[in-house]
Amino acid sequence: MSKTVFVLNGPNLNMLGKREPGIYGGQTLEDVKQLCVSAGADLGFDVDFRQSNHEGTLIDWIHEAGDKAVGVAINAGAYTHTSIALHDAIKAVSVPVIELHISNVHAREEFRHHSMIAPAAKGVICGFGTASYILALHALKYTIA
Repeated sequence: MSKTVFVLNGPNLNMLGKREPGIYGGQTLEDVKQLCVSAGADLGFDVDFRQSNHEGTLIDWIHEAGDKAVGVAINAGAYTHTSIALHDAIKAVSVPVIELHISNVHAREEFRHHSMIAPAAKGVICGFGTASYILALHALKYTIA
């Protein structure tokens, strides 16, 4: 029986493939969704893949995952660096949460070097392009197992 994992995406990730392809690559968010669904199936997961530009919606989905999922992989985008509310939402649920980023945020602008959500997450994966999503799913598999 498959277990559900939520893969959550924050602001501007709907612009993948258009926004700064030199940093984020040419794949669209739909391409990333298909990668996650396929990899999730190989790992025994049903992937519930979502994106919102709204912080409160992401918080609601984290809360929902606490009741309906075995784990969360989240690319919170810019909210990573600003959102105490996402940090608190992650702390409020008992399922593991993996923070992920397509780019290596530590090799970019200084304001991207600090994550508000990392202290609440089980772990952080960054810098592997869209493969960061697949690595996050693998991390969840080994965290849950």
